[in-house]
Amino acid sequence: MGASTSIDDFIAPACDAFVDILFQDEAILLINKPAGLLSLSGKNSRNLDSVHYRLVNGQPGVSAPFCEAKLPHRLDFGTSGVMVVALNQQATQHLNHQFQVGTVQKRYLAILEGWVNENEGVISAPIAKDKSQFPRVKICSSTGKAATSHFRVLERLTQPQRTLVEFTPVTGRTHQLRIHSLFMGHPILGCDLYHNATSQQLADRLQLHASDLYFQHPLTGEPCHGHCTSPF
Repeated sequence: MGASTSIDDFIAPACDAFVDILFQDEAILLINKPAGLLSLSGKNSRNLDSVHYRLVNGQPGVSAPFCEAKLPHRLDFGTSGVMVVALNQQATQHLNHQFQVGTVQKRYLAILEGWVNENEGVISAPIAKDKSQFPRVKICSSTGKAATSHFRVLERLTQPQRTLVEFTPVTGRTHQLRIHSLFMGHPILGCDLYHNATSQQLADRLQLHASDLYFQHPLTGEPCHGHCTSPF
């Protein structure tokens, strides 16, 4: 989605990858969302295909319909990785509450342009909507909402210089990890909205993957850990 493209004008390209079911019981699914698939169907009628649409209607030859499926959280169009899905009203209410009060912990893997000097750190930069460049957001100390992301360097790569990092966002603002990466001077490779002169061209997809999700099971109250191996 380009910086000057409105959400009604954006037409998502066809996504041939399936939504993989990693775990299933009577209350929840853990799924692997492929990159290049909307979490929810868009306002434009040509953007019907989405994680939610496929779950509710079934994926022919892959999975049966989950007619009551609800998404208590979303991943960006270009982001891949683990999501939890509620399968009944009780699970929906319980999971929605966990996300709202911030007890769910999320971890992401990302490949950033250049070498990040610090081995770990915290990015605190408030995020506000950027009405002049929808759908982008911006860093703004006066109108932005508090946003904090922890990062840890896992590996520094060469030819070209890149850094594999693990992100643990404390808050869940729109495009938080993407704009925080740009703010620290190391944009995520393949990002079309927050990039420098070269970072977008260094990958054919957004190099951001939701690897881990920690939450409480909505029926049993037991701690749950969803994990999805990164494709990069």
